[in-house]
Amino acid sequence: MKGSRLPALLVGLTAALTLAACGVPPSDVIQAGEPASGMRSPSPKPSVPTVIPLYFLHNGDLTPYPRKIGDLEDFRAVVRLLFGGPTTSEAVTATTELPRLTDTPDVLIGSDHTFSIQLPKDVPPLSHLAMRQLACTVTHVALPLAAQPADADRDGAPAAPSVDAQRSPHTSVQVLGDGWTMTQSDGSCPDRS
Repeated sequence: MKGSRLPALLVGLTAALTLAACGVPPSDVIQAGEPASGMRSPSPKPSVPTVIPLYFLHNGDLTPYPRKIGDLEDFRAVVRLLFGGPTTSEAVTATTELPRLTDTPDVLIGSDHTFSIQLPKDVPPLSHLAMRQLACTVTHVALPLAAQPADADRDGAPAAPSVDAQRSPHTSVQVLGDGWTMTQSDGSCPDRS
């Protein structure tokens, strides 16, 4: 038993001498502010819903239907909402000429205020009214856009933004299908003259 204690005692003494010889003098607790808590990333800006008009048809006429959107710069989301058609409550008065899509179209915006929308394969050419729905909707989200917070009217429905606050330079939409291309300007929109 004595033989097994001696090596353990020598190891402990060696460790104590090594720690004492490292040159760090003993000290008391040093107060230096808050304890470390790790790195914090900046908080993302909360998204403020904005009301935009989606153009559907009411008795065959283009009519804006207000919708809330979280990220006004997400043009793909706007186009996806439009191709999604009227909601159940909107369908009481609204119809659409746009087909239901299985995939979200790609959307590119040129410096000349031209929106290029690449539709999925096998979508037939759009009607004139469908092109006008697209052109009038993207007119209201084209840069520069005066974003307005979503307010509710007396019925709790989102209030439509004023047309003048939403105006942008003239916009055109180019829709690219599978073997076809169509272009429509916003000049034929009800609130553009």
